[in-house]
Amino acid sequence: MLNASHAIQAYRTASRYRSQRDQEADVFRQTSAALKSARGASPIQQVRALADNRRLWTTVTDLMRDPCNALPPPLRASIISVGLTVQREMDQESPDFDFLISINENIAAGLAGQP
Repeated sequence: MLNASHAIQAYRTASRYRSQRDQEADVFRQTSAALKSARGASPIQQVRALADNRRLWTTVTDLMRDPCNALPPPLRASIISVGLTVQREMDQESPDFDFLISINENIAAGLAGQP
């Protein structure tokens, strides 16, 4: 339990020095990295990576639907549209990992303020 306590404290300390956007970009980067590792790997690794990506995009689309969300409605609608497209791709028998990785990397770059 000591390790978990240290990890929580480290996260809290790090989050004081990093913007929320940077932290959000990291979540997309980590999910992309998992998808890259799973591409061509065992089916169980692919299922895990896809499940994490699905969880991420379900959360994102739910947040965009929240009426208290401060983002402009047209931007929220666009993000929901992307999220639904990602989820449809993940529902395919053989999802296009390159497509999913590309979407996540583009979102991460946007959050990080990179062109």
